[in-house]
Order: sequence, then structure tokens, then C-alpha cells
Amino acid sequence: MHISARFSSSLRPVRPKPNLNIELTPIEDQLCTLLDDCTKDLRKSRPELTHVECRIAGGWVRDKLLGLESNDIDIALSSMMGVTFADHFVSFLALKGHIIRDAVKVARNPDQSKHLETAMVTVLGLDVDLVNLRSEVYADDSRIPSEVGFGTPLEDALRRDITINSLFYNVHTRLVEDHTSKGLEDLKSGIIRTPLAPRETFMDDPLRVLRCVRFASRFEYELALGVREAIQEQAIRNALAAKISRERIGIEIDKMLKGRNPLLPLKMIEELALHDAIFWFPKTWMDMLSNPPGPRSLGLAASSVLHNLLSQFEGQKETATFQLPPLHPSLFQHAGPDKDVRRRLYLAAAMTPFKGITYLEKKKPVSAMEGLIRVGLKLGNQNHYMDGVTALFDASTLLSRPSLDRFASPNGERVALGLALRNERVHKPQNGSHWSSSLLFSLVQDLVGVWDHTSNEFDSQVVHKIIEIYNNFVERVEELDVPSSVDEKPILDGRTIGTLLSLKPGPHTGRVLSRVVEWQLGHPGGSANDCQAWLKSEHEAGRLLPDMGSAGDGKRSSGQEGRAQKKVRT
Repeated sequence: MHISARFSSSLRPVRPKPNLNIELTPIEDQLCTLLDDCTKDLRKSRPELTHVECRIAGGWVRDKLLGLESNDIDIALSSMMGVTFADHFVSFLALKGHIIRDAVKVARNPDQSKHLETAMVTVLGLDVDLVNLRSEVYADDSRIPSEVGFGTPLEDALRRDITINSLFYNVHTRLVEDHTSKGLEDLKSGIIRTPLAPRETFMDDPLRVLRCVRFASRFEYELALGVREAIQEQAIRNALAAKISRERIGIEIDKMLKGRNPLLPLKMIEELALHDAIFWFPKTWMDMLSNPPGPRSLGLAASSVLHNLLSQFEGQKETATFQLPPLHPSLFQHAGPDKDVRRRLYLAAAMTPFKGITYLEKKKPVSAMEGLIRVGLKLGNQNHYMDGVTALFDASTLLSRPSLDRFASPNGERVALGLALRNERVHKPQNGSHWSSSLLFSLVQDLVGVWDHTSNEFDSQVVHKIIEIYNNFVERVEELDVPSSVDEKPILDGRTIGTLLSLKPGPHTGRVLSRVVEWQLGHPGGSANDCQAWLKSEHEAGRLLPDMGSAGDGKRSSGQEGRAQKKVRT
């Protein structure tokens, strides 16, 4: 019997139904009134500004129509620069009794899609950005506009990435404006479409390719056929590689992973053959990889397995892409409630094709995952991506198929299990690693290892056996109360050990602390006095540091012992 893997579902259908009108909160209503009054005041005092109007643009309008909360208020001004209006707005507010700080000028930052200087004012507890309506002309070799000028509402709407982001809310008429004549209809129909021809939109700014993927997956909308076809053109892929910084791509991927269901954007990346453009190495590094990457579909397979396992925690088994046997609840202890951990798990899953692969950097082997995150996506250590993802793959190697017979030990089963979970590649809160999420990711990797990527199927008997191994492991860990000892510090510190055993400080202290931890794991109810008595007897019998010679002789242990000292959690 086989389990068919359909990589195409979400945890639950959530497509919001749009409203025809926007319902303002009392504070939003007050803000619109202040903007309207300020504009009228401007028109009276400066006759040349009779055409100045304020419109709320983009995401706020979209989200309000969908019944979602939004604090992202961008004001698009006709016939006036944002900084100039902001200064007048601050003065006007002061006359009305609203004492606020001066407007903050926000410099151009093309990498953050800010192509003009804007202004930001905090009023009524809301951060309001102000910038003029504009038209843009792009050069062939850059996503930064070569010409930016004042534009009409239509010109400003047409330069935006997708139609549902091109809507305006006029604060004077209190009406939604759809200058492309497509935004409201696409919002109702659940379609991601570009205001202009997709090819033109993407060639101007190829980052819009990833934004289309992000918004389609966020709202569970369909990509319009023309959008899908344009994304798959080689010229668009080349432009994506040439015009977009790796950092900007990393930002979009991080935003996708923050969504309610990260499987959806990863599925779209696979369907649109964008994997190579996103999980990217410089050509010189590709030539130095220790092994060729696995099939890119492995990334989607791992993400889908992770999704289906997490659907058990969500209580949505019936909407999983395929059914897997139930897991021990403790495997969801960390990944279930923590969205940051989930983001890290999904990114790691997407990188499965590079598992176990290294490349040479300054003549030294470096994990391909580290290179992808540090250089290919420039995500660095935010959300512990770089150290946390590499740790997940290290842990999956250590924990793979953790049958209990692997943990037989002369010191006792609890000691062996405790040492396995305390390993810093398995459990290290400093980089976001937790033994339960490490085990969960190890299970994902083991299941992907038995996935047939040619038929998209698993052998159900093998899958059940693997999950049974993990469930038995966690059940035994819980029975022995090992989790309570995972974060415990050694019951004795280095100074106490030195005094008790007449040892000078040195790398050997780490070896003794390691033995103390083993004793703690084997004697969960033991006291510090009990441990000291045991430690002294072990030392006097020559079993504690058999290669040290007599106590306190000052001999130093090897570099390996020094490294062991660093790994002991003190």
C-alpha cells in the first residue's frame, strides 16, 4: 500500500470575502477628517494648491475591504510632495490642539521599494507615510526608476505590482477608487493580476514576480494565466537574477514564511520553476559543491511532509495533503505554538536538496545551507536562520530513526537519552534549537528519504514504522522524565570541583563537568553532596581522569578536552 502525496492544500480555506465599502474605526475616521480639513486649509492659504488631494493607497485599502486590520497607512498626494505636506500638517495639527513631533523624513531606499523621499508623521497613535502620486520610467538594467515625476491617480495605480494593491481610498469623498478598473473585481474573484501587461510589469521591476507569489499564497488567490506565463519566460528569470539584490529576495522569502501557510508559496516556487533563482549560489561556488544538489522537488516534498505533520497540531487532519499516522504530542511542543520556529523549519525543509553538501570557501569546506542563507538570501542570523537551519540538519543526522536499542548504555538508558537531547546540535536555546523541533525535523528528513519523487508516493508500511520509532522514543523520554534535565546546569561548578579534588583550573575541568552531568542524568533525585561524594570516590579510584596522573600535578589535557569543556552547559 502506498500513500499518495498531493502537494496542493492548505490547513483550511481562508480566502476573505471582500466588502464593497470600507468601515473606518473611530481613529481612522478622525484621521481622515483631519487630513480633509488640512487640505482645505492649504487650498485657502495657497491658491496654487487647489488641486491637492489625499488618498490612502495600497495595502490598507485592500485589507480594509477584506475585513482585515491594517496599520499600514500610506497617503498618496496629488500635486504636492510628501515632506512639504507633512510640515504643514504638523503645524495644522498643533492649531487643532494635537501636539505631535515634527515630521520624520524617510530617505530614498530602493532596496525597500522606496524610490522617493517620503515623510512620516505619528498622529492619533498611527504611523502615516506621505508621498506624492507619481509616474515612473525604468531603465533596462535596474529596478530603480530612471525617471520619477508627479503622476495622476491612474498613472500611480498602473505602476503598482498587482491590481488589488492599486486601489485608493479618497479621504475627501470617503469612496474607494479603482483606476485600473480591475482591482475590485480581482479582489472579489481571488485573482492576482498586474495592472499593465505582466511582461512589462516584471521587466520594469522583477521583484514583482516574488510579490505576486507572496500575495497569491497569503490570500490563497490564483495567479492570472498571463502572469503565470510571463513568470516562466527566460527573459523574466534573467531579469530577476540581474536586477534584484539577494537581500531583497531574502526579505520576500522571509515574508512568505511568515504567512499562515508557508507551504503554499514554496509550492508555487516549485510550480513556477523559481527554485534555482531563489535558492541560489554564485557560479564559482556551484563548481565547488562536494556533490550535485538533489532534485529540487525534494524541497517541496520535505515542506509538504512538515505541513502535514503540523496539521495534526492544528487539528486539521482532514485538510492535509496526505494522511500520516498520529505523532506523540511532545513532538509539537516547540514548533506547534512558535511561529518563528515554524519559519525556520520550512526554510530548512525547502533546502533539503542541499543536505550534506559543502563547498570550498577560502579552501575550507562550508555547509551549503550556510552559504545559501548568508550569500544567496542574505538572511544572516535573523530569526536564527543561519545557525538554526544548519543545526537542524546536524540534528537530523544524529537523531535519524532513533530506535531505543541505540541508547543502551552501561551508565543507564536515561543517561544515554539525556546526553543525546542535551547535545548542542540538538538542543541549544541560544540559536532557537529545541530537542522536540529537532526531532520533528529529523522525522521529516527520514520520511523524505523514503519518498519516491517519480511517483509522489510513500510506502505506507515504511512510513508507519518510522513514525512508530519516533513515538516510542519520545514516549520513553517522557517516561524517564528526561526533558526536565535537558536545560539543567551541572550540579557542581568548576570552582567547587577544583577545591574538592585539589585540581588546578584547566581544560580537564570540562571533562569532569561532563561526568557530573552524566551522574545527574543517572541520579535525577541526587543532591550536590551526593554528587561530591561520588566524584571524590571516582577520582581516588583513578576512574575520573585516568590520563591525568596524580591530583593537582598541573598536566593539561588535549585540545579535544578543551573543546569538550566549552560544550558543557554551565
